[in-house]
Amino acid sequence: MKPFSLLYYIIMCALVAACANPGQGPDGGPYDETPPTVTLLSPQMGERDVKKVKKVTLGFSEAIKVENPSEKIVVSPPQHEQPEIKISGKRITVELVDSLLPNTTYTIDFSDAIKDATEGNPLGNFTYYFSTGELVDTMEVAGNVLNAADLNPVKGILVGLHHDLSDTAFSKLPFDRVARTDERGHFSIKGVAPGTYRIYALSDRDGDFKYSRGEEIAFSTQEIKPSSFADTRNDTLWADTVRYDSIRTISYTHYLPDDVVLLAFRGADQPRALLKTVRPRPESFTVYFTAPSKEIPTVRGLNFDAKDAFIEQRSAGNDTITYWISRREVAAIDSLRMLYSYMATNDSTGVNELRSDTLEIVPRLTNARLAQQQAAEKARWEKELERRHKKGDYSREQPPVAHLNFNEKFESPLPPNKNIDFLPAEPLIQVDTTKFHLFLREDSNLHAVPFILERRQLLRYTLLGSWRPGQQYRILVASAGGAVDTAAVVGLSGLVNKPLERDFSIAKADEMGSLFVMLTNADSTTIVQLLQSEKEIVRQVHVDAGRADFYYLKPGKYFLRCFFDANGNNQWDTGDYEQRRQPEAVYYYPQAIEVRANWDTDQAWDLKQWPLTAQKPAGLRQATNKNEQPSAHMKNLKRKGDKTPKQ
Repeated sequence: MKPFSLLYYIIMCALVAACANPGQGPDGGPYDETPPTVTLLSPQMGERDVKKVKKVTLGFSEAIKVENPSEKIVVSPPQHEQPEIKISGKRITVELVDSLLPNTTYTIDFSDAIKDATEGNPLGNFTYYFSTGELVDTMEVAGNVLNAADLNPVKGILVGLHHDLSDTAFSKLPFDRVARTDERGHFSIKGVAPGTYRIYALSDRDGDFKYSRGEEIAFSTQEIKPSSFADTRNDTLWADTVRYDSIRTISYTHYLPDDVVLLAFRGADQPRALLKTVRPRPESFTVYFTAPSKEIPTVRGLNFDAKDAFIEQRSAGNDTITYWISRREVAAIDSLRMLYSYMATNDSTGVNELRSDTLEIVPRLTNARLAQQQAAEKARWEKELERRHKKGDYSREQPPVAHLNFNEKFESPLPPNKNIDFLPAEPLIQVDTTKFHLFLREDSNLHAVPFILERRQLLRYTLLGSWRPGQQYRILVASAGGAVDTAAVVGLSGLVNKPLERDFSIAKADEMGSLFVMLTNADSTTIVQLLQSEKEIVRQVHVDAGRADFYYLKPGKYFLRCFFDANGNNQWDTGDYEQRRQPEAVYYYPQAIEVRANWDTDQAWDLKQWPLTAQKPAGLRQATNKNEQPSAHMKNLKRKGDKTPKQ
């Protein structure tokens, strides 16, 4: 055979072989659905009296890959020195650096990390084990870890058991046995000896398998006593990739408890430090901290007099504080030097103590740069004015006036139980309520009606009216020519509001709906929140006589969440391990509720009817495995569907 013909023959044979490989895709037959099988274990699975082994080897029937080995593979008891994991072709080796403990069952939990290298068929949840003593401990403890605030599953957090039942064991001793949660927040701790345990979850940022301040945790005051019994389950046998053949009954050992629920949280007493300072413009700057504190920081000016120099806008926990500069001579200083005193955590003792730092705060947009911008804008306007004059246009002889951004926030039609908010861009130094006017339109005539203007927050004012459903209104906020003496409001910078004139209506009663919730296992401390999304709280009310009533709702889909406000501060509060206090209990109604116009919806809700793991509504659940590829079985099903002749 000629060389060219031989080369052609070899290439064609290779192509035919590739097409015949079931793992090659749609043109080569069905996708391979067979997961890898274990062909080698050294030491053997369940081997006893293993004394000196340092390397565990696993062999498989085909080339494999291991996803996120550092996250998914967990050795128990926990290792002080992290094991070295190597993947090569059909083999995995795990080198144990720590010395083996006597009379101890060791487990290496691979979770669902092992898959074949071609189609990604998972081996399944696989755990390898051996013992350094004469007995192998086989008990298991399983359950789920949920975020205490929103019941979302917590992925990748450690869950551990302590045989020491004292409260101090969590912070002073490493776990006896550990596992890690998967994407669903599920965990299974294997190789557990009979006995009594306490169970915890821990983010373990420092890798010592002990609780340190600032770490995310969960704890239970109930003791864990592993047990087991003989049980059966039904498994489906498939005839091919799309049809099942039969269902068979499988006998297995059922380990308990398998329904532990841990609620993870970060304590309010987090390590506190000054994170950063930001001064976008000369008239204000903001200081950010890593954690809240009840103590309010103090400022001592080093190149300015700090007395009465600031209006402070503080968050609820004083972890974000904006300082509005109330004196213009201070705002005119581009580099403000100050001695800033605040509570911070001592890295050595872990105790919050007073700390003083010298800060030098410079605006991103300096006064000089701001003056240049204003001069450039004035020059552009003068050139434009000159061009208009040449054309004989003398209609706009005054330069444009800068106004205070005084955004009104309300909707039209406005629900009868809502009001109008004004959100100034800076603190106000003058508010003239005589420049605010509210009119009711009747038969094309406007009649002045009473209202109240309240300051709810530093940068929020609310206009409250006695609204009539279905009626038309007009709001008028006066200002003339930008003059301070004719303005309704004057900001800290001296800017005044623009004139505002806006018509709006109040929703008709038959355009709105109502929702009446009757609660079981709630009490007077329970607060019910009506949600349209996880972060959008439409309204919240206290339970009164077992009811939570929501009037004047826009038609649409809503969700229900509640929490027990144990300290009566009208907000959800986290837990505290030092005080052995759990986070305030949170519950969800597991389905969306449809509110219809001109309709009263009654909804019964037993808070404990569903387990916490089944309460989060589908419309509020966080998406998981966004980048997960479809399995070979699903791809085969899709191919079969695509090839089915259309009727």
